[in-house]
Amino acid sequence: MSSSTNPPTDTAAKEPEAAATKDRALKPVVFFGSAAVILAISIWAIITPDGAADVIGTGVGWISSWFGWYYFLAATLFLVFVIFIAASRYGKIKLGPQHSTPDYSLFAWGAMFFAAGIGIDLVFFSVAGPVTHYLDPPTGSPETIEAARQGVVWTLFHYGITGWAMYALMGMVLGYFAFRHRLPLAIRSALYPLIGKRIHGPIGDGVDLAAMLGTIFGIAVSLGIGVVQLNYGLNFMFGVPQGVAAQIGLIVIAVLMATVSAVAGVDKGIRRVSELNVVLAIVLMVYVAIFESPIRVLNGLIMNIGDYLSRFPSMTLNTFAYEQPTEWLNAWTLFFWAWWIAWAPFVGLFLARISRGRTIRQFVSATLIVPFLFTLAFLSVFGNAALRLVRDGNAEFGETAVSAPEEGFFALLSQYPGVSFSAGLVVLVGLLLYVTSADSGALVMANLSSHLRTPTTDAAPWLRIFWASATGLLTLAMLLVGGVSALTNATIIMGLPFSFVMFLVMWGLYKALRKESIREDAMLSSLPATLSERTTIEPRGVHRSWRQRLARVMNYPGKRAAQRFVNDAARPAFEDVAEELRAQGAEATVTEGLDDSRIEHLSLTVPMEPEETFVYRVWPREVPTPSFAMRSVTDDTYFRFEVYLGDSGQGYDVMDYSKDQLIGDILDQYERHLEYLRLHREIGGAALPEPS
Repeated sequence: MSSSTNPPTDTAAKEPEAAATKDRALKPVVFFGSAAVILAISIWAIITPDGAADVIGTGVGWISSWFGWYYFLAATLFLVFVIFIAASRYGKIKLGPQHSTPDYSLFAWGAMFFAAGIGIDLVFFSVAGPVTHYLDPPTGSPETIEAARQGVVWTLFHYGITGWAMYALMGMVLGYFAFRHRLPLAIRSALYPLIGKRIHGPIGDGVDLAAMLGTIFGIAVSLGIGVVQLNYGLNFMFGVPQGVAAQIGLIVIAVLMATVSAVAGVDKGIRRVSELNVVLAIVLMVYVAIFESPIRVLNGLIMNIGDYLSRFPSMTLNTFAYEQPTEWLNAWTLFFWAWWIAWAPFVGLFLARISRGRTIRQFVSATLIVPFLFTLAFLSVFGNAALRLVRDGNAEFGETAVSAPEEGFFALLSQYPGVSFSAGLVVLVGLLLYVTSADSGALVMANLSSHLRTPTTDAAPWLRIFWASATGLLTLAMLLVGGVSALTNATIIMGLPFSFVMFLVMWGLYKALRKESIREDAMLSSLPATLSERTTIEPRGVHRSWRQRLARVMNYPGKRAAQRFVNDAARPAFEDVAEELRAQGAEATVTEGLDDSRIEHLSLTVPMEPEETFVYRVWPREVPTPSFAMRSVTDDTYFRFEVYLGDSGQGYDVMDYSKDQLIGDILDQYERHLEYLRLHREIGGAALPEPS
C-alpha cells in the first residue's frame, strides 16, 4: 500500500505541493509576469507617450483590418453557446453540489452583477453614444428620425446581451469547475477536461497570464473614463481644474477607497457599495424621467425595446462588408467587443465567486436579463432625452456630447431644475461605480495570481492593494498617452489573445458537461427501480431498520470514531475489493495518506487504459456541527467520510458503514462506471481518454 498526501479534490487534478501547504501562495509566473508587463508598459507610456500612441495605433489598425470579422463572429458564437447550454439539459446543473443553496439574496446578487459588470462607463456613453450615432451614423443619413432610432439601438446593442453572454460564459465555467469539481477558481481550471493536470504547468500559467493582462487593461478603460468623468463633475460643481494633476489626485483617492473596500471583502465591502450604487442610479434615472415627461420616456422605452428585438439579428453579424466605416467600427463595435472580452475573465470570476448554489440556467438567465433590463432603462431615459435636446436645435450640446463625452452628461442635467442635486448625485454614483470596478478588479486579480485553498478564499490584503495601485498606474499612463482613446485602442489589442482562450474554455465546459450527463445516465440505467426512486442515497445491499437509519442521521461522530471507521471498515473493505479485482485480472491499487486532521483517506484505483480510470475514494471532512443537533452533542465540529469518484464528489457520507456495506457501495459505483463507459462508446463512438 503506497502513501499519498495530496489534498482532496473532486477531480484527479491536484494543486502543486506548495499550494497544498499554504492557503494563499503566489503563482510566481502569473504574478511576476503580469506585474512586469504592466509596469513596463506603464513606464514606457509615461516616458514616451507619443511613441506609445503610435505603436498602439498601428496595432489597432492591423487588428481591425485582419480580425474585424473575427470579433463579430466570436461575439455571436459566445452568445449562441451560453443560450444553448442554459436551455439544454445541462441548465439544471448547479454551480456547486446539488444540495448547495445561494449565498446572496436576489437583490444583492443582481446589484453586484450590475456594479461589477458595467461601471461608470454607462454614465459616460449613455449620452455620448446616442448623440454620436445620430450625428454620424455608420449607415444612412445623419440627423434623421432613422438616425435617432439607430442612435439608441446601437448604444444598447453595444451594452446588450451579446456582451453579457461573455460574462455568462466565463462565470458559469469558473463556477462549475471551482464549486462543483473543486478545482481552483482560475481560468486554467476550464481547460482541465482538455489537458488534465497540465493546467498546473506552463500552459495554465500562460492562460491565467493572458487573462490578467486583458483584465487589467479592461479595468483601466473604466477607471480612465471614471477619472475624466469625475474630474469634469468636480469642475462643474466646485471649479476643480481639469487636467493631469486633478486626475492623479482622483486616481489616488479612488485607489485608496478601492483598497479599503477590497480588503473588507465581498460581504462587507463590495456587496454594500453595489447595493447603494443601484439605489442611487435608480433615483437619478427617476429624477430625470420625471422632468423629461414620464409619457415621453415610456414611449421611447417601448420603441427602443421593439427596435432592439427587431434589429438585433442583422446587427449581430453586420460587418459592413461593402462599405466599412472603419473609424466608427474601431471606436464602437470592435472596441466594445474587445472590452467585453477583456473584462470577461475578471467579471466572470467575480460573478462565479458570488453565484455558488445557482443552477447554470438561473445564472445565465440572470446574467443576460437582470443587468440588461437596468441598462435598457438607463440608456433609454438619458439617450432619448439627449436626442430630444439635439433635435430641438441645441447644436452646441450635440457638439459637446460628441467631442467631450464627460461634459455631455452634465450638460444634459443642466437642462432640468435642481442641477446641483442631480450633478452631485452623478458625482457620487460615478465615484461608487468607479470604486466597485476598482475593488472587485483588485480582488479578482489578486485571487487569479494566487494559489487559494478554496474557491471562497480571498488573496492576501497586500496583494489586493498592489493590484489596485498597479491598475491606477496603468490608468494614469494611458491617459497621458492619449486619454480615453488610447485606453480603448489598447483594449482592442489586449482582448484579442484572450478571445482564443475563450473558445478553448467553451470546448472544455461542453466536454465536462457532456461527460457528467453520460455519467448520470449510466447511474440511472444501472440502478434498480427501488433504488433510483429513493430520495436518500444508500448503496445497494445496505439494509437498515428504521431505528438504525434514524440513529445514523442523528449521529455526529468525532475524530476517534472517524479513525475507528478507517481501521475497522474502510481499509479492510478497500483491500478486499482490490484483492478480488486483482484475482479477476484487473490492476487494482489502494493508496492512503493523511489529511490536515491527521486522519487517513483511502483511494481505490483501477486503470482501464485507454479508457477512463476508475477511482473510488473516501475522504474525511471536518465540518461544523449543525445548530439543530441534539443538546447531547457538545463538539463544534464532527467528521464525515464523503465519496469521490475520480472527477466529482457524490455528496453522500459513508461514515458508520460496515465493511460489507462499504464493499457494496464500491461495487455499485464500479458497475456504474462500466455502464458509463459503455454508454459513452455508444453515444460518442469512442471511449473518453483520461486527461494526463
